Amino acid sequence: MAGARHSLRLPWIPVAFMFKQLLLAVASTSILLAGSAHCTEEPSDASLVLLTENFPPYNMARNGKNFAKDENIEGIAVDIVRETFKRAGISYNLTLRFPWERIYKLALEKPGYGVFVMARLPDREALFKWVGPIGPDDWVLLAKADSKIQLDDLEHARRYRIGAYKGDAIAETLEKQGLNPVVVLRDQDNAQKLMDGQIDLWATGDPAGRYLARQVGVTGLKTVLRFNSAQLYLALNRDVPDETVAKLQAALDQLRSEGRVEQIMANYL
Repeated sequence: MAGARHSLRLPWIPVAFMFKQLLLAVASTSILLAGSAHCTEEPSDASLVLLTENFPPYNMARNGKNFAKDENIEGIAVDIVRETFKRAGISYNLTLRFPWERIYKLALEKPGYGVFVMARLPDREALFKWVGPIGPDDWVLLAKADSKIQLDDLEHARRYRIGAYKGDAIAETLEKQGLNPVVVLRDQDNAQKLMDGQIDLWATGDPAGRYLARQVGVTGLKTVLRFNSAQLYLALNRDVPDETVAKLQAALDQLRSEGRVEQIMANYL
């Protein structure tokens, strides 16, 4: 019996071994085929890493913190960028962080990175590839809707009481020009001071001023002077392919031609 049992088991050893090897070969082939199929399904455009900062109403964390990711970020530029990338069929991930100098440097030095919103200035032109404009960043003098004030330049604003935000570049510019603005610690406080007649004009950013005013229940302000103007863009690392930049620009141009960019701005202002 012992000899018979051994004779029954011995022939199965190589068969079992061969069967195991066959299973491994089939599994390996399946993995390779799956990997190959996955590669062919991936979009030709590599996913971009987008960075931004708290700069209401263009970009802001929903919780007001200085760090947020993806759906926890909102704002005019964020909504425009999201729709632009969706229409262009290009994948991305989005992070809001602080400070600006850090995210600027990352976009400048790391392939596949981008940062928004950034003013497109002459000394930055060759450093990035640009998609935009996304929106304006102007300096304006705002007045109540029923104000009779009309201005041709800043010089004619000297006779009026001008409110501004303490430490802001706008306030500092006015001070250097001798306009002596009345400054406050929170820019949105100027909206109520304007409505209460404590100041005649509010020197602020556009659209930032209108957004801040809306946050405190003030609407219907009118622009009586625009005394500085810039456009804000998405700035991409120089290694991002020209084809990707062209797709994004075409998608943004189409959104603008359809009136979608204006609709997004109206949602916040």
